[in-house]
Amino acid sequence: MISCFPLSRLITILIKQIRSSGFGFAQKNSMKGIIGKKIGMTSVFDSNGKQLACTIIEAGPCVVTQKKTVASDGYEALQIAFGDRKEKNTPRALQNHFAKANTDPKAVVKEIRNSSIDKQVGETITCDIFAEGEKVNVVGITKGKGFQGVVKRHGFAGVGESSHGQHDRSRAPGSIGGSSYPSRVFKGMRMAGRMGGDRVKIKALKVIKIFPDKNYLLVAGSVPGHNGSIVLVENNK
Repeated sequence: MISCFPLSRLITILIKQIRSSGFGFAQKNSMKGIIGKKIGMTSVFDSNGKQLACTIIEAGPCVVTQKKTVASDGYEALQIAFGDRKEKNTPRALQNHFAKANTDPKAVVKEIRNSSIDKQVGETITCDIFAEGEKVNVVGITKGKGFQGVVKRHGFAGVGESSHGQHDRSRAPGSIGGSSYPSRVFKGMRMAGRMGGDRVKIKALKVIKIFPDKNYLLVAGSVPGHNGSIVLVENNK
């Protein structure tokens, strides 16, 4: 009796071989990035005397904890870690994982796909991978606002009129649908609910200044999150 090899498994193997050879697929942009912590905002003056609002980010140092390859993992990525973590609060599996990189337990671990950074496991990445004047993308989690109404959450104007029999309707959502038809509320209806806590990427922020001794990046504009929150700084592809 001839055993039938699963077609889905065969297709997966063929795709991996084609991707590894680079035939038939567009080459992906090489990436570089670093994990950081938002310190706060300030302002500086440029050469023309214009005041620029800036954000200070403590970028790194990050330790390379794993290198993923197409042969072993199906894709290429560089796993980096940032921040200290108490050993007693670290699971044994993670302790052994960090021990392979000869580093102490770390708080945050992220992957950089198709990384252009030539680093080996156990080596350190610092903020000097970027240059002044370079454009970067910053990814962070926005501030949590809790349960908010439609005026704050969606920018509703309310009823507006204070006369004609209106009673405290200035911040009310109004009608949310028909009665006999469609006899339901459509999906996506803008209503009150939880606001904030979303993953947001701000693109093309200019690196104003780099302070290698303090691992500080000074980027123009604001980045998502509260002071002390974790952010990911990557090149603008």
